[in-house]
Amino acid sequence: MLKNRLLAVCVLPLIVFTGCISGKSGAASYEFTEIRRGTLERTVSSSGTINPVSTVKVLPRMSGKVEKINADFNDTVRKGDILAELNTDMLRLQREQQMAQVIKSRANHELQRISHQAQQILAEKELISDYELKTSKTNLDIQAADLAAAEANLRVIETEINQYAFITSPIDGIVLERNINVGDTVVDSSSNNSTSIFTLAENLKEMQIEAGVGELDVTSIHKGQAVRFTLESLPGRNFTGVVETLRMVPVVSNNVVSYTVIINVENQDGSLLPGMTCSVDFIVERRESVLTVPNAALRYQPTGLSAEEIDAVVFNAELRGMDEEQRKAALEERSLAQAQSRPADQGANVPPAGLAALVRGGVPRMPGMGGRPPGGEGAETGQNGRPAGNRAAPPRNLWYINDEGRLDVIRVRTGISNGANTEIISMEDIEGKQVILREKI
Repeated sequence: MLKNRLLAVCVLPLIVFTGCISGKSGAASYEFTEIRRGTLERTVSSSGTINPVSTVKVLPRMSGKVEKINADFNDTVRKGDILAELNTDMLRLQREQQMAQVIKSRANHELQRISHQAQQILAEKELISDYELKTSKTNLDIQAADLAAAEANLRVIETEINQYAFITSPIDGIVLERNINVGDTVVDSSSNNSTSIFTLAENLKEMQIEAGVGELDVTSIHKGQAVRFTLESLPGRNFTGVVETLRMVPVVSNNVVSYTVIINVENQDGSLLPGMTCSVDFIVERRESVLTVPNAALRYQPTGLSAEEIDAVVFNAELRGMDEEQRKAALEERSLAQAQSRPADQGANVPPAGLAALVRGGVPRMPGMGGRPPGGEGAETGQNGRPAGNRAAPPRNLWYINDEGRLDVIRVRTGISNGANTEIISMEDIEGKQVILREKI
């Protein structure tokens, strides 16, 4: 089954720092990474086969034995060039026989014409009946038809000798396949047993890829979409193409539904050969000059802090992004939520309801924030006024060591991801900041 693979380009190498922090957070050793600016791409991955845009299969127009072959694999041919010749010995004998038949039919027709003229003279003198005259005319027409049929058969044989015995190229192109050898017997194309004897490609400078895309990913594919692909036979090289069309006919294999996507590619240097298999990445989304961080940093959760401590750190980080009125409303709402979530018979050790969501990275709706990240409306547009990659995604935590040597957190929004790195959006200037990647064991 095809999978949605995410690819990053131009992202600066991950820089990992290690350190040992002690204090209120407890003694722990960390690996750090730096928030950097780079380019991210979200792609749909597939595989495909490279083929010429247009191919023509050449079939024989008559049956016979191959006597001569004038074209071989990879030869460049022009329209009308003779690719192969068939033996015509039997056809020449048939032509002689048919020529004799034409002479005979012509003589019979001439004899009947003279006879009919005589019958007309006798009919004018009323010496024969109308029936005899019409019979004579009918016999003349029959002889004329026999002569026409004989001449037509002769033309067929001559056409086979002069044209069909020479298998010619229907287009300007290149010979991809040659399926005959001298001495082989070929069958007329009108027969069910006939097969192509040559396969020609019209142009190898323009190729196409036929790639299969799964039904879950096909909605991300559209005409004109940029494509990048690689070949195992040419490691280190990246090729590009453009989606030409998406065929609507589904292909079902092992209960998996996929669709064929046609991609146009240039092959000016001739490095792409028909039949090559390639790995294809359809570029669904691309973001340049965005802040990125390894996904592991977004997944990190301190093991040395309790749920209540994590809740407090996250809540304080939220407060830093609010004005005075918002802070007051948030503190009141939190106090009310804590009071309502702690029944009298459960003691003070039970975490308040809603803290689990904070621990998992969720954020309660703060008054005046409308579910947006700290900082109000500007947070939803991200850096440089660009819309955030996923506005519905909740804020995420990036942990770091503050100036006091204690664990602290930055609340960020996330955009697109390539599976290894993720775009992050923050109202704070955090480019170059070191955040915790993981704890060292």
